[in-house]
Amino acid sequence: MPIGFLILSWLANILSLAVADALFDGVHIGHWWPLLLGAAVLGIANTIVKPIVTLLALPLVILTLGLALFAINVAMLALAEWIAPRFSIDGFWTYVGATIVVWLVNWILHSAFGLREGAKNTRRRARNAVIG
Repeated sequence: MPIGFLILSWLANILSLAVADALFDGVHIGHWWPLLLGAAVLGIANTIVKPIVTLLALPLVILTLGLALFAINVAMLALAEWIAPRFSIDGFWTYVGATIVVWLVNWILHSAFGLREGAKNTRRRARNAVIG
């Protein structure tokens, strides 16, 4: 994965967490360090932990027609909150709303900056390197 893609993804996570902090009274992110660390943890969790958890929960994902994926996204946000200092989310519905906001802002930013195509091309190059 190119370093530029990782930096832009991290910046997208920073902005999405900042928007969630601004929109919800139950989301508390103290200053810059918790925001930067929380965004990094969220990015690492989504890149490494989420695929493993999704694979392990695949029967549940199929049984719930994908609704379990939303619960996994909530868990990734909870992991970021747990690791980053002075970053807290109060209440179940705040978790649900913050997860939706983080997903939506990330989706908009990744689409606007072409990061989705970059990730697809990176996966395609890796697959071609393994095959041929």
